[in-house]
Amino acid sequence: MVKNLLSILYSRQTSILSGAVIIMATVILSKILGLARDRLLTHIFPPDNISIFFAAFGIPDIIFQLLVFGALSVAFIPVFTEYVEGKGRDAAFKLAGSILNLALIVLSFAIIIILIFIDPLTSLVVPGFSVEQRIQTITLTRVILLGQLFLVIGSLFSGMLQSFQRFIIPALAGVFYNVGIILGIIFLTSPLGMMGAAIGVVIGAVLHFMIQLPVIVSLGFRPKFLLTFFHPGVKEITGLMSVRSVGLAAELFNERVGIALASLISVQSVTFLTLSQHLQLVPISLFGATIAQAALPVLSSERARGRMEEFKTTLLTTMHQILFLALPATAILIVLRIPAVRLVFGASQFNWEATVLTGLTLAYLSIGLAAQAVSLLLVRGFYALKDTRTPVVVSLVVVATNVALSLYFVKSLRLDVWSLGFAFSIASILSAVLLFSTLHLKVGKFDLKVVLIPFFKMVMATIIMGVALYVPIKLLDQVIFDTTRTLNLLILTGLSSTFALCVYVLLVWFLKVRELQTYSDLLRRVAKFQSQFKAKEIITPESGTV
Repeated sequence: MVKNLLSILYSRQTSILSGAVIIMATVILSKILGLARDRLLTHIFPPDNISIFFAAFGIPDIIFQLLVFGALSVAFIPVFTEYVEGKGRDAAFKLAGSILNLALIVLSFAIIIILIFIDPLTSLVVPGFSVEQRIQTITLTRVILLGQLFLVIGSLFSGMLQSFQRFIIPALAGVFYNVGIILGIIFLTSPLGMMGAAIGVVIGAVLHFMIQLPVIVSLGFRPKFLLTFFHPGVKEITGLMSVRSVGLAAELFNERVGIALASLISVQSVTFLTLSQHLQLVPISLFGATIAQAALPVLSSERARGRMEEFKTTLLTTMHQILFLALPATAILIVLRIPAVRLVFGASQFNWEATVLTGLTLAYLSIGLAAQAVSLLLVRGFYALKDTRTPVVVSLVVVATNVALSLYFVKSLRLDVWSLGFAFSIASILSAVLLFSTLHLKVGKFDLKVVLIPFFKMVMATIIMGVALYVPIKLLDQVIFDTTRTLNLLILTGLSSTFALCVYVLLVWFLKVRELQTYSDLLRRVAKFQSQFKAKEIITPESGTV
């Protein structure tokens, strides 16, 4: 039994959707744990204290994002995949070892600089905090910074495993990261307060690294301290990263402006904005990041072999698969914003005013949900083509738009925290439009009829679904269910959502949206558990589907 379990965990997924389902299953668990973490925080601490904890992530997150998540991983996977296919594993592992050593050196230097200038940097991140609150934020930041070393190593391991199309263990790494934080909250916050949660972050980072180490070793990777900075692969990756880092820095600036403006509205607004982002990111992570993540190695391989028609078909097929799931998720979060916030965060320290503001922010953020999910795929399409410049230019335009709108809403119109979500949604839609338009020209143009007809069918079905969700939730709330009770609220939300999703499925079936058949076939394969999700996904240029 143990041998079979290890075989499944170490298995190679050979299609985009099978890989995406593997990632999605573990991401669901990770997101559930993430929301459980937030629920524990809202149960133990008031919004003011939670804002300090979230703010402490600001500077460490900037380092991690710049060095790993957005820059290293997407620049690393295409080059590493090319080395595996063209020069063999030994050459690819030598490249990976060189990148790992360089990343750790750069990270260590960055941490030293940050620790020296941590006081003024924290004042920039949360200008609305009091002196005492900034001191608490600095203390937690110092602890969280320690975990970044393990997260960098673990994230590089994830990139390597995904290049070999092993998606299960990298996805489980995120689960263990949240487990570590939850353990810190449960067992350490009583004696240590918010510091216990910060220590939990370090525990989670160590677990994130450790869970992937056995699989990496089994593939043959042996890290060596080789400072081969002039390795051609290292130069290629750092060249791609240098351009990407400009755009990523702009995106991080964008996020930090949001937090800074939220802190100026009120200290609690940092919590409201962050929690609404956490809820909105659940469907984006499930339906956007997972499928886009599974698509990147395939797109990179097709580009490396010069199969551009297959590349275009894969990208369009994957984009429609994302939209098929992301659009109804948008309707659900907008209509059920208050029940969602109450069910997830409605603890003793989270009152009705906090619930309403968080729900309203969630609704405005969700307007751009599908655009954000699709943008994740489109950006990876550019990286598979080794084009990091175009996404950077688009990112700069989008960030400028979001910052200008956010400043106008908060400083000029004096709107509440929900306006930050609205500004972000407008910018997200602009991002998707610009990315698709430029990619459309770069690959020799897509068939716009193939692109737009399924999209408009799904949008139409989503709008009708939203109405089908709103009507019963209002009628049953007022007539039958006492929604002051959690169980009644859960039943009402479940029944309404199920009815609305049935309406959506019926409509896309009537409109002959091909993605319904795609997911139906996949669900049948999942039910039978054929070959541990190794079923071959066949994408043809003629059909543009599975």
